[in-house]
Amino acid sequence: MNVAEKIEKKIGRIEEGLTFKYNQLGISKEEYSAATKAIERLIRKGLIKRVSNGVFYKPKKSRFGELKPREEELLKPYLFEGNKRVGYITGNSLYNRMGLTTQVSNTIKIASRSNRISTKLGKTEVKPIKSYVDITGKNYHLLEILDALKDFKIIPDLDKKSGVKLIQCKIQRLDPKEKKMLIKYALEYPPRVRAFLGAIMSINSKEEDIVPLKESLNPLTSYTLGINDNMLPTSSQWFIE
Repeated sequence: MNVAEKIEKKIGRIEEGLTFKYNQLGISKEEYSAATKAIERLIRKGLIKRVSNGVFYKPKKSRFGELKPREEELLKPYLFEGNKRVGYITGNSLYNRMGLTTQVSNTIKIASRSNRISTKLGKTEVKPIKSYVDITGKNYHLLEILDALKDFKIIPDLDKKSGVKLIQCKIQRLDPKEKKMLIKYALEYPPRVRAFLGAIMSINSKEEDIVPLKESLNPLTSYTLGINDNMLPTSSQWFIE
């Protein structure tokens, strides 16, 4: 079996709408040149599409025509190294998905501890953001919550009272272990995040659980987030105004 046949057979097993890279095609370094030519032929035939340099997908067919993969799938090569998650989508794209804003941004931010990901998906620009802690498949949803607290003041078109309630509900749905980890990760974030989280968690959490957040703050410092006690009853106790 030559390289072109090997690649067609491998791609034939890939599900429509999923992205893939060269290293998923089982080719050796010696076969790379022939593989590149084979890939280009498949693109010209319309059997696969290029997302960006070295990233491709099989278009999914529907009665309305070809469907593009979901945003998360298009960005998967930048969010994972093999099966290990190393990044997550943040910024306004995340806050739109969370229901904190209705605005759709033409820039997608990807948080990563080490990777500096800058690329374009059509007209959408992908920019890198440094994450505060190492990212795993089990913690990135907690980091999303902390990012929302960090950027709360600058989220466009945000109804602050509804936003506080939405984030509060997300935190309440976490299990005890996740809440403990959320506090641990928050200690790596700016003080305003720790204060905001403490104010939210103090409503339904045991006092001893949130001691690390309280002790990490300077009692002489206040945090201007545009939040009052009508929006969050405990805000003044956590130096939030």
